[in-house]
Amino acid sequence: MSQPTQTETQATQNIDVIATTEKIFNQLDSMSFDAILREWIIPYGTKVFLAIAIFVVGKWLAKGISQLLSKAVLASTKDEMLQSFVRSISYFLLLLIVVIASLSQLGINTSSLVALIGAAGLAIGLSLQNSLQNFAAGVMLLIFKPFKKGDFIETSGISGTVTQMGLVVLELRTGDNKTVLVPNSNVFSSTITNYSANETRRVDFIFDISYDDDIAQAKEIIREILEKDDRVLKEPKPVIAVSTLASSSVQIIARPWVNTPNYYAVYWQVTENVKIAFDKAGISIPFNQLDVNLSGSVPESSVK
Repeated sequence: MSQPTQTETQATQNIDVIATTEKIFNQLDSMSFDAILREWIIPYGTKVFLAIAIFVVGKWLAKGISQLLSKAVLASTKDEMLQSFVRSISYFLLLLIVVIASLSQLGINTSSLVALIGAAGLAIGLSLQNSLQNFAAGVMLLIFKPFKKGDFIETSGISGTVTQMGLVVLELRTGDNKTVLVPNSNVFSSTITNYSANETRRVDFIFDISYDDDIAQAKEIIREILEKDDRVLKEPKPVIAVSTLASSSVQIIARPWVNTPNYYAVYWQVTENVKIAFDKAGISIPFNQLDVNLSGSVPESSVK
């Protein structure tokens, strides 16, 4: 006896579906409206209504609980980036539970759904390895906390103020008000310089004067300018000393301490004030120069 072909099998299945559909419609035609209402509309309508209610209320509760958790984290750690991370993760997990509960109310086998979600998650994870690396790096950054929101940092060759750290990228605002997104994996794997980690910073100045100028007078001018600036801290005391006898100048260093927010303002203002004071005192800031001494003249016979 020959086996049925694939076309015959598909035709048989189509006939079965059509026959089943006709059977259901015939059953509905033979039923009264009260029976349809009692056996179909009320039971299934109730399930759909409860599923929608579970989803709406559950979504509202998930949002509220995630916000409460984020506030608790902020109150205990004072870390706004960790707060944002906890809020996002907790809301996603709670919303996933709400969706599964809603589908369960509709009579869908949730155990199969959970297995399907797991398989889909594995497939997505394999295809989004870089994103998962960024996510893992973001978790490590939140654990070790090398910086916080509002800190001015330098990482991956980029300097800027930390405005937000997402699940996969770090958002920086540069000094010229550009927004730069740096992948978390790049941040975690590279050197991080946090200029805002400490309350105070040392400002390093180098002033060049001519060999003919008075070193003591130059040092006194620098000292007076630093003492008149209220933003310069009294302790530790500024260091003013000759550092290098360069090829065309004497280099004097000045190293005052300031509060971190005043770093650049002091750097720019003191540099300007020293230049003006040096000009008034007749102290020159020499240019780089090269002296060439010729030991003999070139014979005229060699010049044509």
